[in-house]
Amino acid sequence: MTAVHSQARGLAGSAPGDPPVRRRRRGGWRRYEGLVYVAPVFLGIIAFQLIPILVSMYLSLADWNGINPPKFIGLKNFTEMFTNDPLYLSTLRNTLLFTLGAIPTTTVLAFVLALLCNRKVPGIAAFRAAYFAPFITNIVAIGYIWYWIYKPDQGVLNGLLSVVGIDGPAWLSSPNLALISVIVVSVWQGAGYPMVIFLAGLQGIPKDLYESASIDGASTTRQLFKITIPLMTPSIFFVLITQFITSFQVFGVIYIMTQGGPGNSTSVYIYYLYQVAFSFGRYGYAAAMAWVLFVILGVITLIQWRLQKRWVFYG
Repeated sequence: MTAVHSQARGLAGSAPGDPPVRRRRRGGWRRYEGLVYVAPVFLGIIAFQLIPILVSMYLSLADWNGINPPKFIGLKNFTEMFTNDPLYLSTLRNTLLFTLGAIPTTTVLAFVLALLCNRKVPGIAAFRAAYFAPFITNIVAIGYIWYWIYKPDQGVLNGLLSVVGIDGPAWLSSPNLALISVIVVSVWQGAGYPMVIFLAGLQGIPKDLYESASIDGASTTRQLFKITIPLMTPSIFFVLITQFITSFQVFGVIYIMTQGGPGNSTSVYIYYLYQVAFSFGRYGYAAAMAWVLFVILGVITLIQWRLQKRWVFYG
């Protein structure tokens, strides 16, 4: 009787002439259909991210040469970095100098290029592509090209200097010039990406603001500092964070052009970590270095995030 009344209620809710509505019970396997689709992604994250992170965390507390079983030594790797490894402190200093030289220069250069590329002139698309091209060029090719440019005897740079009567120095062989020379290459290669970020931000500024400012008699310079830069602070903040992380992880240019020389004057953090792991066979010490770098990047990024409330304008 109950089944008859239920069927009658179902038919009563249907329009005349419509077939009876039948409820389909989903099969048991269909309940987990979504999990089946996303399972490869989660398995990949577990296999290639979570497990390596946990292994690296354990190795940072162990002494391991890649052959013998790891030997747990506690925090000795971390204490050695700051108390018994002058080369580590030297590479940390070089990395900080590289960062302080590369970030402001790259940011200012990228912003200027974005201002130039934001103009509506014939052929501007070609200039945008030319400025962005070094960023997508293979870092090995860039390293060899600039190594040839910097060569003291047959290099292009010293050849141009000799034309005007200047005896060019050994750019990559001088401890005082090698790091600066590498910074120049890094700025030239890395300015393309922040330029695109700045260009997107510039194109998002309403034109009405500039028109109103022009009517009020504001000069181009005043518009730049009162309109453009304040509205570009979110993009500038993003570029500063990404450039900081990128500068601390520089490796390719150093490996190709100087290999840390001369006299470890260009040995930076990641290059020394690479040496410790694959040249010295101290994988536990290298893992500890990686975790220290993670903490450094995290702390400074957090500081930047807290300070951005004072100068970033999200209008």
